[in-house]
Amino acid sequence: MWRPKSQEPSALSRQVEAEASDGEGGGDTEVMQQETTPVPALSKKTKQPKECFLVQPKETKEGGTKTKKRRKKKITDILAKSEPKPGTPEDLQQLMKDYYSSRRSVIELEELNLPDSCFLKVNDLTHSLSSYLKEVCPKWVKLRKNHNEKKSVLMLIICSSAIRALELIRSMTAFKGDSKVMKLFAKHIKVQEQIKLLEKRVVHLGVGTPGRIKELVKQGGLNLNPLKFLVFDWNWRDQKLRRMMDIPEIRKEVFELLEMGVLSLCKSESLKLGLF
Repeated sequence: MWRPKSQEPSALSRQVEAEASDGEGGGDTEVMQQETTPVPALSKKTKQPKECFLVQPKETKEGGTKTKKRRKKKITDILAKSEPKPGTPEDLQQLMKDYYSSRRSVIELEELNLPDSCFLKVNDLTHSLSSYLKEVCPKWVKLRKNHNEKKSVLMLIICSSAIRALELIRSMTAFKGDSKVMKLFAKHIKVQEQIKLLEKRVVHLGVGTPGRIKELVKQGGLNLNPLKFLVFDWNWRDQKLRRMMDIPEIRKEVFELLEMGVLSLCKSESLKLGLF
């Protein structure tokens, strides 16, 4: 078929069209790649990096060289592990030497030694107070009947506190019988009230603390000359496992009381000492 030469595409025009079509297609591909590529979202607040601390591991017992601090032993720890032993006259004599060693000469210390005859039989920790007093004072009933002197007592029982004194009074019911007993401690009772009671009536037994008994003797309310028995509540221990002579204040008051005529009565063998 015959075509006019003007309408037939030349080789040059076909090449131009091919390049144009390639250019258009390449642009589309590039636009699509830009549209599909995700854009990272910007955070509202940039997080600051956190600080890191290295924790050193604790030393184990095997690798550690730290020694444990040694706990100081208390008297309660020592007494809790030791077996109770009954007090003896030698214990009292030794305490007297220790107390007076810084106050008296060697000769004066020798004069403090008390004869064995002034001590009653010691409590072997099997007795109650009533059974012990019955054993060491078999003639108590006769002594009590013959005693009619006021401002004095036949027997003094010395303990560490008012509460303990009340316990002792209750525990000696079987021994005292009709004896008149007086509380000689400071709790709720004034010295002058006790002096008036001693002046009014005859008292056979006195139970109390050394501090109040010493004050009564000092003020003339209690005369120690008729005293026949002085018994210490020696072996009993409080909640801290202390005996009465383990307490410095009580020990001091006991020795001050002994100096107020008790030692001289013991040496004359008119007074007996007991360790219950």
